[in-house]
Amino acid sequence: MSLSNGVLANPAPLGLLGFGMTTVLLNIHNAGFFPMTSMVLAMAIFYGGIAQLIAGVQEWRVGNTFGATAFTSYGCFWLTLVTLIALPKMGFVGDSGASMAAYLGVWGVFTLFMFIGTLRLSRALQIIFGSATVLIFMLAYGKATGNEEVIRLAGFEGIFCGASAMYGGLAQILNELYGRTVMPLGARKAK
Repeated sequence: MSLSNGVLANPAPLGLLGFGMTTVLLNIHNAGFFPMTSMVLAMAIFYGGIAQLIAGVQEWRVGNTFGATAFTSYGCFWLTLVTLIALPKMGFVGDSGASMAAYLGVWGVFTLFMFIGTLRLSRALQIIFGSATVLIFMLAYGKATGNEEVIRLAGFEGIFCGASAMYGGLAQILNELYGRTVMPLGARKAK
């Protein structure tokens, strides 16, 4: 959506909040506070999935390859994760711990390389992608070994990861609205 001055709005807060809020809710489940419910799945479809896809398309429009790739990819991550959870309930063969570990493992590798990309960006994005890398590899290990305690610990780490993404999205909104740094992002200094 264009502002009155012809500048496109920043799609990153939408993507960060879609990722962050969905990650927090899923990992409250992983930490053992409540079972997997339709609330988590609906959030993953609509806010984690579709809203991030929209943010990713808008990032392409403003020429941000990193943002476009991140938001579009993680939007698809949430949609495929919901599909992996829902299909067995519809009679399709469920995933084994090994196949889910492989799924999470490739997402962990992708996230690790995206984290490396954040070393050229803000400290907030480094924290988000660094903690997401740890989270996904912890979940992959937990699924590969069947170790529920690792998955529970990953849940707490995932709450931190999601909260950091929520902070990043809300900081961008408030900083823009107030025209100054209200919530610091640790912007990388130009050389």
